[in-house]
Amino acid sequence: MSNTTSRSAPVSQKERVTSLDLIRGIAILGILPMNALTWGFSDFAGYSNVRAVGTEQPFDWVIGIASKLFIEQKMMALFSLLFGVGVVIFWERAGSKTAHPNWLSLWRFALLFVIGSIHAAIWYGDVLTAYAISAPIVLLVHQRSPKILMAVGVGLVVLGSLSAALVQIGVNNGSFPIGEYWVPGGTPLLESDLLAWFYADAILRSLGLMLIGVSFYRLGIVQSTRPREFYKKMALWGLGVGLLLTCIGVAIHVVDRWSERTALTGHIPLGLGTIPMALGYLGVIVLWKNDASKLQQRLQAAGRMAMTNYLSQTVLGISTLTVLAQKVELTRTMIFAWILLVWALQLWWSPWWLQRFRFGPAEWLWRCGTYRSRQPFRRSTN
Repeated sequence: MSNTTSRSAPVSQKERVTSLDLIRGIAILGILPMNALTWGFSDFAGYSNVRAVGTEQPFDWVIGIASKLFIEQKMMALFSLLFGVGVVIFWERAGSKTAHPNWLSLWRFALLFVIGSIHAAIWYGDVLTAYAISAPIVLLVHQRSPKILMAVGVGLVVLGSLSAALVQIGVNNGSFPIGEYWVPGGTPLLESDLLAWFYADAILRSLGLMLIGVSFYRLGIVQSTRPREFYKKMALWGLGVGLLLTCIGVAIHVVDRWSERTALTGHIPLGLGTIPMALGYLGVIVLWKNDASKLQQRLQAAGRMAMTNYLSQTVLGISTLTVLAQKVELTRTMIFAWILLVWALQLWWSPWWLQRFRFGPAEWLWRCGTYRSRQPFRRSTN
């Protein structure tokens, strides 16, 4: 730990875990509203372009704009921060059990890539493969100073966001048809010239945010060890700056009537706003944290089963929304109602499952594969 951390109030390992689980639980539920759009609408344009589809009534617009302002990429950014933290925590714990924590970590990332590849075969929006690709780099540099990790992390996110300007030039001069990324019925994203940029941006953003997460872990920020005043300032400045940038991005789209001429131009401030927004949310969550809260206990359970909940969201989305969308034209309000049902379901089953089992099913399988042996699963009934 840095000198900054050593001056902070000490916390127990249990407090640190529940703090991280709470943040992770909120993040894993928070990514659902945007992912659900890709299952409920046949074109990716339903995700990126609020005007494109699903906005039949005023409340549809409220949901669409609110999602852009408060959720799109923000919750994924928070989840990515926590994944970077998880890489380091696993390495630290593995170091106390084996002489080769690096090799064990790399093997674990390889298994994650396999899981992500299977998931990607079902749904193109998978993020686990990007995490698996980025994680070895995090492992390589995680012992660098927090300032260096922060600078590199921010630089990667900024680079990914600014790259949209070059792609926008290509779209406007006809070099890169924007396809269904923005226009319903256009060239499918998986067949589009934009696909390489789409995935490159995802990896740059994931890696950058993971490095920022490691920096914050090294500084003791994500473990709730700083004074409350620190988190108040982080929440205030993070949300203030983040919302300003996000509002600029949304305003670009609204003023130009969601034209493809500025589709990726608006992406730039939206992308830049993800870092301060994620940090603002982090500050709010730490200030809100109360282990006696029944709701927070459920959110912590959802965080402990993050991979299971993430994968099950896809299964539920494809088996219900995608099937339903083939029969009726869904609106954003309908999809939001479905999201509320899934949230309720996952907040119910996560604590129910963990009362009976030590890990979520996906987490347990990953753990068994990591250690190449069957791990304890069911809790003792004694």
